[in-house]
Parts: sequence; structure tokens; C-alpha cells
Amino acid sequence: MMVHAVYFWLKEDLTDQQRRMFEEHLNALAKIPHVKRGHVGRPAGTEARDVVDHSFSFALVLEFADVDAHDAYQEHPTHHRFTYECKTHWRKLMIYDSAS
Repeated sequence: MMVHAVYFWLKEDLTDQQRRMFEEHLNALAKIPHVKRGHVGRPAGTEARDVVDHSFSFALVLEFADVDAHDAYQEHPTHHRFTYECKTHWRKLMIYDSAS
């Protein structure tokens, strides 16, 4: 199993429409056939603590059967379209990949 966790910090000057469109693109990524399970979310309303980072705008967490499935996801047209149409919307992006 492999987990691909992506955190986005969007630019402050995006319109509501641009933010909605961005979220729609994330939901489309979670539906790519290579994805076993997908989650799109915003920071949870959990207690503020030194070890909790609530500063991101959106999280995309995807589970794959293996690294090969992840690599196929990276080449899927929906992923390419997301990158092309949305790459100017974020000011910061962090990716954490883990496997077991």
C-alpha cells in the first residue's frame, strides 16, 4: 500500500469561484481509477497545539495499491489537467508519500 498526502496553501487573492473550481479538481483526482481511496478536506476544527498545523487550505490524501499505481495516477490525463489549470492557484505545496 502507498499513501500520497498532498497539502496546498492557496494564494490569498483567489476568488470564491477559483477556490470552488480548485476543490472540484481535487475531487476529480480522488476518482482517478488507480486510486483505491481518496479524501479531500480542509483543516479540521481540532484543538490548536504546537504539533498541529492548521495553516493549509486543502489536503488531498490518496491511497494506492502500490507505487506503480501511484505512478500511473501521475500520468493520468485528469492529473495533467489539474496541474495545468491549477498550478498558479497555490503559493505552497507539500507532498508526503509513505508506503508499507
